[in-house]
Parts: sequence; structure tokens; C-alpha cells
Amino acid sequence: MPRAGSANFRMKKTRFESKDSWNYNLTFRTHGVIEKVYKMRDTIDCYFSPDLQVLYSSKRTNEKNYYLVENISFTRRGNSVTTHTHRYNLHETRLDTMITTPGCVFDMVGASMYLRSIDWNKIKIGDEFPFKVAIGKDIVNVSFRYTGQQIVEKDETLKYRTRHFVIDIFDDAFEQSKEAAEVWIGDDENHIPVKVRAKLKIGAAEVYYNSSSNLRYPFTSRVVIPRR
Repeated sequence: MPRAGSANFRMKKTRFESKDSWNYNLTFRTHGVIEKVYKMRDTIDCYFSPDLQVLYSSKRTNEKNYYLVENISFTRRGNSVTTHTHRYNLHETRLDTMITTPGCVFDMVGASMYLRSIDWNKIKIGDEFPFKVAIGKDIVNVSFRYTGQQIVEKDETLKYRTRHFVIDIFDDAFEQSKEAAEVWIGDDENHIPVKVRAKLKIGAAEVYYNSSSNLRYPFTSRVVIPRR
């Protein structure tokens, strides 16, 4: 499996609309052979309230000769969430729509934060955590399903203790709805994604943890085995 690219997650305290907030940032770029075939530079900024309610998401896609911006604002009233999606390129607006739906609604990056915020002291195998994701003009039903603890081996001298979750997507647009993806989260208080596997039409794409800094808690899920 060739290395397709690298991604970086960053989280920091900031201000959004003059209020305290968290900024969760994802950047992705292609490498190697993939870079020559299909160059990609994607950036997603997601803003959360101090209690980790998603407020705003901005995705900037720069792929080969294709450039697109998609901004999503989230407004909550009672048990309902209204999303306002504005998608545009350098020449025109491609989408401008508002949708109101009950329940938890995120963008894709916000969904990863939701998974990391689950209280693992209260979960058991088989528990499901349903939510919805705003994708363009659609609201897609998704669920995280907990399957238990697993060991992820990086090599002979490095392993990670993890919690394994399966992602089920309930939408006709996705050919693979059940177990569309899997996530292995480091089993310590940092809840760092160690491995992600997403099924494709042909094969699969896998993401592996590489490094981190300025963690709040000790990285105890990482197990180093001395060489013999």
C-alpha cells in the first residue's frame, strides 16, 4: 500500500465571534506518486464552544485545478440544529442552503471530536452513539459502534492499547453503509486516533498515528517494547 499523504490535527484555544472557543484544525497534503498523479491540499477549521458544541466549520479544498470553499454554521434551539451551508469557488456560489433537523449534527471533523469526548467509563461492547453529519444539501445519519479494546501493532517494538469503534453510515449515496469505516482510539485520557480505516470502492485507505506534542495527559496507551 503506497503512502498517499500526511495529515495534521491541531487544537487550540481561540475566540470565535468574540467568545471563548476551541479551534480544531485539520490539514492534508499528498505525497510521493500520488502527488504527481493528483495533487491535494485540503484544510478544515472547526470551531467549538467551551462545552464542545460545534459552532462553525470551514473546508478549503485545493485539488489539482479544482478549488472550493464550504462554510457551515450551526445554530441550536432546543433539541434542533439549523445548519447554513455556503459552498463556492472562485467564480460562483455552488450551494447556499439551510436545513433544520433534531438531534446531534456535526461536520466530519466535528464528528471525530464527538467520538473523542465519549465517556469511556460508561460504555460497553455493542453501545451505539448516533448522530448526523451535514454534507452539502444533505443530512446523513451516522453512528459510532463500540466493539471493545484492541491492540494496534506499529512494529515489533511499538504497540498501542486502543478502543475500537465502527462507523455505520445510513444513506443511499454510500454503497458501503454498515462498517463503512473503523477507528482505533488510544486507550488513555488523550483519546488520540491511532488508526483509521475507510472502505473504498476498490480496496481501502488507512491512516496511522505518527507523532504528537503538548498533550494534556501522559501518553500511556503507547507501549514501547525493548529490542532483544
